[in-house]
Amino acid sequence: MKIICRLILILVLVISFSCSFNSKKHTSMTISETDSFYSDLSAKEGMHAAFLAMFDSSAVMLTSNRLPIEGITSIRELFSQRNDSNFILTWKPTFEKVAVSGELGYSYGIYKTTDKQTCKIIGEGTYVTIWQKNEKGEWKAVLDTGNEGLK
Repeated sequence: MKIICRLILILVLVISFSCSFNSKKHTSMTISETDSFYSDLSAKEGMHAAFLAMFDSSAVMLTSNRLPIEGITSIRELFSQRNDSNFILTWKPTFEKVAVSGELGYSYGIYKTTDKQTCKIIGEGTYVTIWQKNEKGEWKAVLDTGNEGLK
């Protein structure tokens, strides 16, 4: 019985340490590292999953030919009307800037959209994302927009 209790205690300590370590690592990421993290998530789980994870609840998304989409609820509703399973959206930040306060910053770079079936690039463009640190110290996107047309 003592062995089982000790094993449980060790398991709890390992899990606690692991969660603490992962949390500290995530909060110490730069904007570019955070931006790249969500690009990797988009490649693995889809654009919608990545955007919903990276956006702050009050985020605004600017897209072509429509008014700004304000708030995570509206963004989620827009995504429910669109299919993201035919393409892969990835992006690469090329620049970041953080305000002196350390609470607000932005990144910009180049994105590409790839057809899942053919693996051909079907779109390329530029983007900018404005980031804000939340109460946990994580960077969350508060405004995102992009422009097509690099090809």
